[in-house]
Amino acid sequence: MFFDVAPAMEAPPDSSTYLAMDARTGELIDFPDPREGLMYFILELHTDMFAGPFGMLFLGLMGILFIIALVSGVMLYGPIMKKFDFGMIRNDKSRRLKWLDMHNMLGIITLAWTLVVGVTGVINTLHDVILVMWQQGQLAEMVEPYKDAAPIEGAFSSLDNAIDLSKKSAPEMEVSLIAFPGTIFTSKHHYAVFLKGNTPVTSRLLKPALIDAETGALTDIRDMPWYVNTLFLSQPLHFGDYGGMPLKIIWVLFDIATIIILLSGLYLWFSRMKASNLQSVRLKGKELEEEILA
Repeated sequence: MFFDVAPAMEAPPDSSTYLAMDARTGELIDFPDPREGLMYFILELHTDMFAGPFGMLFLGLMGILFIIALVSGVMLYGPIMKKFDFGMIRNDKSRRLKWLDMHNMLGIITLAWTLVVGVTGVINTLHDVILVMWQQGQLAEMVEPYKDAAPIEGAFSSLDNAIDLSKKSAPEMEVSLIAFPGTIFTSKHHYAVFLKGNTPVTSRLLKPALIDAETGALTDIRDMPWYVNTLFLSQPLHFGDYGGMPLKIIWVLFDIATIIILLSGLYLWFSRMKASNLQSVRLKGKELEEEILA
């Protein structure tokens, strides 16, 4: 079991301490801090560029532009390939044309994958927005009867009881996460027990069960709204972490192909700019020559 503990309920996320405990013996287990090392640096750079919510929204905007580039590329590719065979690379032509053909071929081959990664990436950047929508929507409805309730005095009710009640309410599911009263995933009066299914799809979806932390009674249990489930399903699709190592290897190969597409696109753009500038110089030179002769 993993625990996230902090100095206070309102403490910022970076002040948390993560603990791991053996569920059989209750002993603490030493494990590396997940917020250290190269992979954590790359993850933060990829998700928000160390700029928090603003960084995530900026990357979301870049993702939208990426999707627009894919769609416009397909619109340009269609008419061109009516004249040529699929996957054609003109090796007997200039270097620029060979790069263009390779760019187009890799682009159309990876189109479905890049669209999936682009769309799910945009959805993932809305993580904080979706959390606020859920807090102000479904969660607010579930805790409405406790809106004016007095704070809990004394010890909370049994956590084991909260887990048992949640499992009885959804016997086909298992506990994934428990949020304590006062944290962002629940109210000041409830344990929030989040349950997940046991199939490849339902194991990615969570169902919150709210347990009164004073009386130990089940207050409410509901399926998450569609926009939250969309986020839950987009995360494994984006990172390719739902099919084990074979799928991760496939994701790496597609990533490499996408990097080649981006680099070849930059090369083609700079080559075109260089050719346009050279042509502009030649035209100006020709005009100057005609003026001198006149």
